[in-house]
Amino acid sequence: MFGNRDALGNVDRGDGGSVVREGATLAVGRDVAAPPEATATALRDTRRWPDWSPSVGGVESSDRYVETGTTGRVRVAGAWVPFRVSSATRLRWDWEVAGIPATGHRVERYSGDPDRCRAVIEVPLVAAPYVPVCRRALDRFAALVEGE
Repeated sequence: MFGNRDALGNVDRGDGGSVVREGATLAVGRDVAAPPEATATALRDTRRWPDWSPSVGGVESSDRYVETGTTGRVRVAGAWVPFRVSSATRLRWDWEVAGIPATGHRVERYSGDPDRCRAVIEVPLVAAPYVPVCRRALDRFAALVEGE
């Protein structure tokens, strides 16, 4: 049901998805059959967040594609809360939601495979119950990106 667990307690779901502890975070990952740049662009596109994130019901943002300093608000559980992107590069971004450091987002390249990558959402350990939501989000995200 949860996949295979290694000696460190990391979980490999056997379907291209995994959860790995990285210090004070859990890295929820999912293989994506799409180029890293296109995948990262889709991940940074605020207009698409409600399409793949089960927890985001709406977005209003100062920038369509997040960059360091992007601000806005997201609708979560029916309530609008402010966000600010604390750092962003082409393949990674981190944000604060309601002033609290939240999830990190990144795309990892596979050496020698330009048409495949890994999308990762980093979840603080204190928010571990959010991991199943991130798994669903990445499954939906991969389907969206791979369908283009």
